[in-house]
Amino acid sequence: MRLVELSRTTSFRLAIAFLALFGLASLTLFAFISWEVKGFLSNRVDEWVQREGKVLSRLDATALAQRLDNRQRDDATTERPITLYDATGKVLAGNPLPFPAGHDNATAPFEFGHGSHLPMAPFRGLTWRLPTGQTLLVAQSVDELNEFGDVLLGAMLLAGGVTTVLGLVGAILIGAGAVRQLDDITRATRSIVKGDLSGRLPTRGSGDVGRLVAVVNEMLDELQRLMNEVKGVCDNIAHEMRTPLTRLLAGLDRSRRRSSSTADYAESVDEAIAETQGILKTFGALLRISEIEDGARRAGFIDVDLGAIVTDAVEFYEPLAEDKNITLRSYFEGEPARPSRGDPSLLFEAFANLIDNAIKFTPAGGSVEVRFARSGAADIVSVSDTGPGISEADRTMVLKRFYRAEPSRHEPGNGLGLSLVAAIARLHDMDMVIEGPPGCRIALTRDRSETLSHIVEN
Repeated sequence: MRLVELSRTTSFRLAIAFLALFGLASLTLFAFISWEVKGFLSNRVDEWVQREGKVLSRLDATALAQRLDNRQRDDATTERPITLYDATGKVLAGNPLPFPAGHDNATAPFEFGHGSHLPMAPFRGLTWRLPTGQTLLVAQSVDELNEFGDVLLGAMLLAGGVTTVLGLVGAILIGAGAVRQLDDITRATRSIVKGDLSGRLPTRGSGDVGRLVAVVNEMLDELQRLMNEVKGVCDNIAHEMRTPLTRLLAGLDRSRRRSSSTADYAESVDEAIAETQGILKTFGALLRISEIEDGARRAGFIDVDLGAIVTDAVEFYEPLAEDKNITLRSYFEGEPARPSRGDPSLLFEAFANLIDNAIKFTPAGGSVEVRFARSGAADIVSVSDTGPGISEADRTMVLKRFYRAEPSRHEPGNGLGLSLVAAIARLHDMDMVIEGPPGCRIALTRDRSETLSHIVEN
């Protein structure tokens, strides 16, 4: 079963395909080398045979026979036999080699001696018909040439066998690694499917699968965060709605038991309406955060001027700051304005929430500063106040729905303001940083270079 799984892996199939391709290329290369080398050696043999034959064929019969006899006495080897035959094929001088039938006056080199009746190696030679009617044979053994072919074939088979074995072993190892990784991913995925959202896919290396696993793990991180937020929201909704619903129920019950006039009933109805509107406002804020986190609003992004939006938000809250005897200042620093992609209404809402919170928690006589700075490729919007600030332990918690730090529990609100700002910041690829005390400073930073690259990729 494991072998079947191994053979189904893409890495194993690719390794086998490359092995076959390499084997075919090697076979072609060996065949080409063998053909070229054997052709080169055969040409050298032919050149010697033709050169030697031309020289000897010009000699007269007596001189030729004398030279062949002398050569036979000095060197009796048959590596380069030269033989003189009479008209009947009888050996007159030279090496005692049987006459090659059918080649009494060959015009091109030929091979002979392959018959079983010849104990010698095969030869390659030429024949010349002399004016005397005799036939001269000049030949050279091609035994070394054949041995070279056998050696080359053996080397090719050995190299092919070793390459095949190593390739198969490599393919099996690669495929086995892929199967193990797939098994690990499968086990982790099944664990996650069963509800363990803290589980992550195992990472191994930085290849294509490793990069894909990293992206999936990032997705699981976001999914776990959203699920935890959903669980927390359910708990917080139950907790936060219990108080206004209890007040609403108690007011209606009190009105039923104690109200004796139309004015009393009207007052009770007004209180019930106010409580209901507060509940509806809370649910509206929750729905708005969910809509923003869905990311669909990103499709409607247009070119906006962040500086102009900040200016509008500051001007909108100047009367409120003046009524509370709070100094509201704005500063614009850095390079000239340049367009940025975003949703102007959501950005205004985010900046307005930050300014509203700063004014709400700053005591009379305090100050609120709004700064918009451009530095390089970054746009930075920050809101600072002289209020009680947010402790380091609460800086992450205040971004969760319904969470309210201790100093803010007695102020009106539903604990969704900073959650809404955080959702808008994520939608616009902004980093949100909270600093202080003393006071509180919240900064939204947007790296325009990363944002532009994100837009291009999408």
